[in-house]
Order: sequence, then C-alpha cells, then structure tokens
Amino acid sequence: MARKKKKEDSGPGAPLWLVSYGDMVTLVLTFFVLLFSFSSINVQKFEMMIMSFQGALGFMPGGKSVQQDPSVFGGKPASQAGDAERITPDIHQAAQNLKNYLRAEGLDKQVVVRIDQRGVSVSLSDQLMFDSGKAELKPEGMRVLFKIAEFIKDSVPAVAVEGHTDSVPLRGGIYRDNWGLSAARAAAVASYLNDRAGFDPQKLQAVGYGSHRPIVPNDTPEHMALNRRVDLVFLSKYPKQ
Repeated sequence: MARKKKKEDSGPGAPLWLVSYGDMVTLVLTFFVLLFSFSSINVQKFEMMIMSFQGALGFMPGGKSVQQDPSVFGGKPASQAGDAERITPDIHQAAQNLKNYLRAEGLDKQVVVRIDQRGVSVSLSDQLMFDSGKAELKPEGMRVLFKIAEFIKDSVPAVAVEGHTDSVPLRGGIYRDNWGLSAARAAAVASYLNDRAGFDPQKLQAVGYGSHRPIVPNDTPEHMALNRRVDLVFLSKYPKQ
C-alpha cells in the first residue's frame, strides 16, 4: 500500500506574504514621515503665493495687496536691491510729473530731478532757495517748494530733506560752520513743507551734511554752486522713529 504524502503544517500566525507586505507598508510610512520632518511650511509665504496667484487672475479683493518684507529682496538687503524693486510706480510718476513742470517753468536748471542708487532725489540750488550764508527761504524758493509738495505729498511715502554746502568756511554770520548752515537750511525746508504746504510731519526728516557729500569736486565756482543745494530724497517707507 502506497504511503500517503504528509500534509505540510504552515504553523500558527499570519501567512508569510502578509508579513512581507506589512514590512513594506511600514517602510513606506517611515519614508514619508522622514520627508515631512525635513520640510518646513512657511504659512505667510504660502498665503502670499496664493494671493499673488489670485491677483494675477483678477480675483484680488479690493484694497488688498501683497507686501514683500522690506528688508529682503531675493535674500538681499533692501539697500542692495535694484531701483526698480525699491521705487514704486507712484514715486516714478511723481518724479516724471515734476520734471515736466520744471521744464515748462524753465526751472530745470535750478531744480534737478535725479534717479540713482538711492532712488529719486530733487536737488534745489541755494541761489533759488536762500541768500548767501542764510537759511531763510526766498519767496521764489517758497513758490517752487509749494509746487513740488503738490506733486509728491500724496504719492511719496516719506521725504528726507538734506542740506549741503560747498567747502568754503563761513566767515561771520550766525552759523558757526557749514554744518550749522546746512542743518538750518534743511530744517527750514522741512518746516515749510509741513507748515505751509500741508505735508504730513511724520513723513519728513531733516539733516545737514555740510560740505562732506559733494556731487562734484569743489574746484571751481561752478562746481561749488552745484554743491550748495538742498536735496529732497523720496523714501520708500516712513522714517524710523
């Protein structure tokens, strides 16, 4: 009589294929947990991305805008960012309107609008604004300053008023040196913008540099005349308190 083949006993517990499957699922879960641990979700940047995308499609709610951190432009400090990133369209338009006005009034030689690495600045000659060695505004200077304020006070976030002189030491007068004269002239312009032209005082700051920031060398009378000026520098945000 032939022997019967003994039936193999698989033993207690789950089948072998189920154990392998469980190990695979555990490894996959561990892999995704590891990926998640390396990720960092920046909620603010994510919301900015969504708002920008909605704005590009025309879904941006009225009155909302996406604001980039003013201290960073692509990882660079704001002072190193390009002019196009730091100067808003409103400031550009105000500068262009001002250039057109000065040209029409024949004042583009005495009031120069510049765009450089600092942004937009307006240089007013001391011949237009002040008598020699003094810090009282002349009537013609007041008229031009009032008109400038009309172009910039509603479109420029803030203005730095900077006084400059040539390198010739002062002789006599109420000011001890060029530092004092330049500071007094800057303060006079800032006061006029506030008191007479209706400029918000929180948008203003005034400083005197004396003869230490010339735009050309003080080697000829013509160059000295260019260095005797008051600059209005358009700032991209309110002055620091």
